[in-house]
Amino acid sequence: MTVFEDLESQVRSYCRNWPVVFDTAKGSRLTDVDGNSYLDFFGGAGALNYGHNPEVLKKPLIEYLTRDGITHGLDMYTSAKGEFLSTFEDVILKPRNLQYKVQFPGPTGANAVESALKLARKISGREALINFTNAFHGMTLGALSVTGNSMKRGGAGIPLVHSTPMPFDNYFDGKMPDFLWFEKVLDDTGSSLNEPAAVIVETVQGEGGLNPARIEWLQGLRDLCTRKGILMIVDDVQMGCGRTGPFFSFEIAGIEPDIVTISKSISGYGLPMALVLIKPEYDQWGPGEHNGTFRGNNPAFVTATHTLRNWWTDDTLEKETLRKGEKVEEAFNKIIGDSRGTEMFTKGRGMARGIQFEGEGLAEKVAAKAFEHRLLLETAGPNDEVLKLLAPLTTTDDELDEGLAIIGESVKTVIGS
Repeated sequence: MTVFEDLESQVRSYCRNWPVVFDTAKGSRLTDVDGNSYLDFFGGAGALNYGHNPEVLKKPLIEYLTRDGITHGLDMYTSAKGEFLSTFEDVILKPRNLQYKVQFPGPTGANAVESALKLARKISGREALINFTNAFHGMTLGALSVTGNSMKRGGAGIPLVHSTPMPFDNYFDGKMPDFLWFEKVLDDTGSSLNEPAAVIVETVQGEGGLNPARIEWLQGLRDLCTRKGILMIVDDVQMGCGRTGPFFSFEIAGIEPDIVTISKSISGYGLPMALVLIKPEYDQWGPGEHNGTFRGNNPAFVTATHTLRNWWTDDTLEKETLRKGEKVEEAFNKIIGDSRGTEMFTKGRGMARGIQFEGEGLAEKVAAKAFEHRLLLETAGPNDEVLKLLAPLTTTDDELDEGLAIIGESVKTVIGS
C-alpha cells in the first residue's frame, strides 16, 4: 500500500478506516487482493443501492460499450439519453403524477445542489437561502454554504455567506413549536433576515446523523414555503432512489418540492450521474447558463434506464426496503437492550439506519471492531457519534443477519453487556 501513502493526498479518508486493497466486488460483498471477503454495509455512501456489479445492469452496459455506443455526449441528443428520459417519465414521474423538467448538471450531487441554488436565485431575484442545522449538501462552495458541519465548512478558506440556518425537526427536543423561530424572523422587519430565495432540506439528514424529519414537519415546511413565496428544494442525493422505501424520500409526506436534486444511485451502477428536477414554470435557465463537460455520461444513462425497468415498475423493492429497515431497527433495539451503562438509541428511516452513542468515540470504535470482522460501516453526525448502515437495498436477509450479528458482537466488545 506504499504507493497510496507515498503519492495520494492526505485528504484521503475511508481508506484510513479500511486499510486493505480491494480488488473485486459483487452484490453486497467486496474482496481484497488477498482473497478476503468483506460484507458491505456502506454501499458506496448510498451510491450502490442495488449492490456491486448487478448482472441486470452489467450486461446491457457491456453490450452498449461493445457496439461503440456514445460514451461522452455533453448535452447532445443521444439515443441513450432519450431512452432514459422516456423511461424516467413513464416509470417514475407519471405514476406519481409529478411534472418536472429534467436538468443534467455535472454528474455529482454537489453539482446538482449548486445548480438548484443558482436556479432558485435566478427565479426569485434574491440572494439569501435557508438551510437547516446539521445539514449536508456537498463540498463545493455553494453547497458548503448550506452545510452545517463546522469541520467541512472550515475547509472553504473563505466566509460562507448568504445562507441562514434554521432548526431541523426536533432540534429542540420538542420543546419549541415547529417553525416558531423561522416564521417569526420572516415576519419581523427588525429581524435582519434577508428575504430568502429558497429553503433546501433533506427529509432524512444522512451525514448529519440519520435525523429523520416527521411527516407533519415536512408538510408544515411545504406549507410555510408556499405561504411565504419561498422555493422548496429537497436534496434527495443520498435518500432518494429508494433508500427510505419510496423512490423519492419526500413521497411519504405527500408533498411536491419545487426543485429536487438526485445523484448517487440514480445510475444504479455507481457511475457518476445527477439530475435536477424542476417544476416546469421554474425552468428559467438560458442555454448553457449552467453546464459541465461530463453531464452527458451516456453509460450511466444506459444503466439508469435498466435500473428503473428492473426495480421500479412495481412496488416490490419499496416493500422489501421497508421490511428490511424494520428488521434492522428491531435488531438494533435488541443490541441496545442487551447493552448496559451507555446511552444509545436508534435513528433513521427505511434502509438508512443507525445507532447513536452518547459516549465520545464509541461509534468509531464499534465500526473499527466490525471491520476486524470484515464488515464495512461508516459513522455520521457532527461528532461521528452515529454508527451508520447504508447496506445495498438488495442485501439478502442472510447477509443482513450476518452483518447485524457482527454489529452486536462489536458493540458488546467495545461497550460490554
